[in-house]
Amino acid sequence: MNALFFPLAEFGYLLSRVVLALRFVWRDRRRVIYQLDFVGVNSIPLVGLIGLFAGAIIAWQAAYQFRGMISLSVLGGQVMRVVMMEMAPVLTALVIAGRIGASMTAELGSMKLSQQIDALRTMSVDPVRYLVMPRFLGLSLMMPILTFFSVVIAFLGAIGVCYFFLDLTPQTFIASLRDFFSVADLLGGLLKGTFFGMIISLVGCFKGMNAKYGAGGLGKATISSFVTSSICILAGDFLLWIILFQSD
Repeated sequence: MNALFFPLAEFGYLLSRVVLALRFVWRDRRRVIYQLDFVGVNSIPLVGLIGLFAGAIIAWQAAYQFRGMISLSVLGGQVMRVVMMEMAPVLTALVIAGRIGASMTAELGSMKLSQQIDALRTMSVDPVRYLVMPRFLGLSLMMPILTFFSVVIAFLGAIGVCYFFLDLTPQTFIASLRDFFSVADLLGGLLKGTFFGMIISLVGCFKGMNAKYGAGGLGKATISSFVTSSICILAGDFLLWIILFQSD
């Protein structure tokens, strides 16, 4: 029981300290801007590639499921609803967890093992404010933007598959999208992205700052960071589905 309680208590304590450190955002804006660039701009190519293939695959799968049952004229709206509500936020979060979350763990873990975090405390610098808060805020702000970018690229991938392989004109695809598009679906997906960004940054920083000493400590912390973030993303996705998209 203690093996589960103490890590959760430490995680909650870290979260509370991050929330309190948010009042220093303007003073620490340079570090926040650096994290926005590192998390967001450098992740655009990978997120775009994932979004392109996600849109293409979902369009092809939907056409296979719809054929012989309902008209393919509704394909555009249904595909993009799935992309906006589920695939874009979840796939983007999993990719960012592997690229950014693991990187945060490795960076902070190496700082801990080389006693740089202890040096910050010696100089009366709060490590949570200096290291964790900018990463938390940067990832929380950039994840909805990356999710929206993934939705746009997935749209291009889906409409390309429909035009070149399914004999469905772009006009029909867009008309279906207009019929089924809901702002609530898009906002729900962006809200998911924000929540996932918070999870990834907190888990990544928590695992890094609690990395064990020894040859394999940092490696285990990095692997644990990605695995824990992925589980939390999927579990959080299920809970957010229940809260945001309730069935009638």
